Amino acid sequence: MTITNGAYTQAVDEGRFPTDSSVPLDPPFVNENGSIQNLLLNGCQSVAAITSRKGAVRANHVHRTDHHYAYVASGRVLYFERAVGSAEIPQPKSYGPGEMFFTPPMREHAMLFAEETTILTFAKRVRSHVEHETDVMRVEFITPEIAREYVR
Repeated sequence: MTITNGAYTQAVDEGRFPTDSSVPLDPPFVNENGSIQNLLLNGCQSVAAITSRKGAVRANHVHRTDHHYAYVASGRVLYFERAVGSAEIPQPKSYGPGEMFFTPPMREHAMLFAEETTILTFAKRVRSHVEHETDVMRVEFITPEIAREYVR
């Protein structure tokens, strides 16, 4: 059974975090003026546009209470996620333009950018630098050496 964006985001809003990080997007509304693609049908406190260079690694942390969606506007992201305290290097999921993924709280995660990429993030909490840093615990599991194995 395919879940809708509304059902997925409602589950997140209720604290029932899906195990699949891939967020379904419903078909866009299209007319003679163009199209409208709904990305998030439930609340968030913060939206950010993040541009990253090819080979850059972002996150490498775990959020204590926050969660976020990431929509790929352009480029390609290799997304790594694992249980807190795990020593494994999980196989990444690859996300490209028009795709969105979700990170729940208390999951170690990292994003490796396979090319110059712009993502939009939608977070549960306010994402000022200070508030964001008080919610994260740093874990460097995608090291520069590991990143070079995936992006050359």
